[in-house]
Amino acid sequence: MSSMKYTPKQHITEIHSRLSKTFREGRTLPLEYRRKQLLQVARLVQENVDAVMASLKADLGRHPFEATLPELGPMVSSALHAVQNLDEWNSPEKPQVEAWRSGWDTTIFKAPKGTVVNISPWNFPWVLTILPLIGAIAAGCTCLIKPSEHAQASAALMAKLIPQYLDPDAYAVCLGAVEETTHVLSLKWDHIFYTGSVSVGRIVAEAAAKQLTPVTLELGGQSPVFVDGDSTNIEIAAKRILWGKQQNAGQVCVAPNHVFVQEQHQSALVEGGPLDSSSEMARVVNARHYERNKSLLFRTKGKVVLGGQAGQDLRIEPAIVTGVTLDDPLMEEEIFGPILPIIPVANVDAAISHIQSGQKTNVWITFHVSMHVDQLCSKVVQRTQSGQLIINETFGQVAVYEMPFGGQGQSGYGSYLGKYSFDTFTHQRGYINVPADARTEGFMQGRYPPYSAPALEFFSQALKTKIPDA
Repeated sequence: MSSMKYTPKQHITEIHSRLSKTFREGRTLPLEYRRKQLLQVARLVQENVDAVMASLKADLGRHPFEATLPELGPMVSSALHAVQNLDEWNSPEKPQVEAWRSGWDTTIFKAPKGTVVNISPWNFPWVLTILPLIGAIAAGCTCLIKPSEHAQASAALMAKLIPQYLDPDAYAVCLGAVEETTHVLSLKWDHIFYTGSVSVGRIVAEAAAKQLTPVTLELGGQSPVFVDGDSTNIEIAAKRILWGKQQNAGQVCVAPNHVFVQEQHQSALVEGGPLDSSSEMARVVNARHYERNKSLLFRTKGKVVLGGQAGQDLRIEPAIVTGVTLDDPLMEEEIFGPILPIIPVANVDAAISHIQSGQKTNVWITFHVSMHVDQLCSKVVQRTQSGQLIINETFGQVAVYEMPFGGQGQSGYGSYLGKYSFDTFTHQRGYINVPADARTEGFMQGRYPPYSAPALEFFSQALKTKIPDA
């Protein structure tokens, strides 16, 4: 039985009406209003660091380091980055046009989409809620936040703080589980932003399709790693891979799911990343996921060569498993836990073949910088598809807000971070103002009935243009 008080469905409907009314009245349109709200987001985090850390400790057993690095710091810096760039992002664009349309004042305005909803997950409950919210605020939208019921301390704290710091007529939080989320999805939104599992992502996409609502899906998947043992620094590769897997007990959509490595380098890779049993790592979120991870370790046909010990407080020591094949239980779906299978392959071509047949999430490649690696990297770029391609790092791409972050294929569609968050909640509104003068009208005259042969000849010029050879 949940200890968190859920938002009644009727109240959710009332919130939706209130947010929609606020947007229609234009209250969120002035840039000064948006700037104030973004600064309030930064203040919310800075003035409640201890409370936010405590909520992450309660929900996921997070050490302050694992709370600060991936969550608290990025929320403040992202809000301030949006403030610094708000004028530029919202400035109309004047695209270059053909000379005959040069007097039409062709413009692309940045228009907010309207009233949006952000359905966020439990694994990074704060940053994966606030970063999309920052984009919505910067774009001039009103926004409902629906945090996960599986991170109850974080969700309850959000419901308390958001109305204290932000305009409650424009930004609100509703609490609930499946029934409440289903009701949220039944309402008409101008954009839905969902982060979570593939299975629920399909439900969200289906609900959005009924209303013809645009949607961003940030889903998970099996992010593979290939280690080129012939060229890379094995010790550095092992440390970075293991660090990425240990974060939040492996409950990260971009965590390395499994590692391909040439068979002759497998032992060196395993020995290169010693487990740190002294640090306080995060725990598995709940008993169901804890038992799921234990079941995977029991059912795998591979050999657990390091770690894997299960504690009494939902903690499982990161496990390194060798001798794993593609039909192993560990490879049935995204692991989303502290288990790392090592899969031996003959070479990069074999790894690419396996990657091509999998999900298009993130591809991690550990290479040492050399001409040989440039050739291998080009091969991977050309022959694989993924949301991101990361060389010599895991997890680091989420800090690069200058490029879009998002999945491909079954890992979802759409993207965000930095300006791309703003773009997600913005409609690129085209505009022209065609002069109603005699000169322009003289040019337009040929399009009016009755149609004539000279006019048809004039408008058929493109059909007679010489097409160059390939």
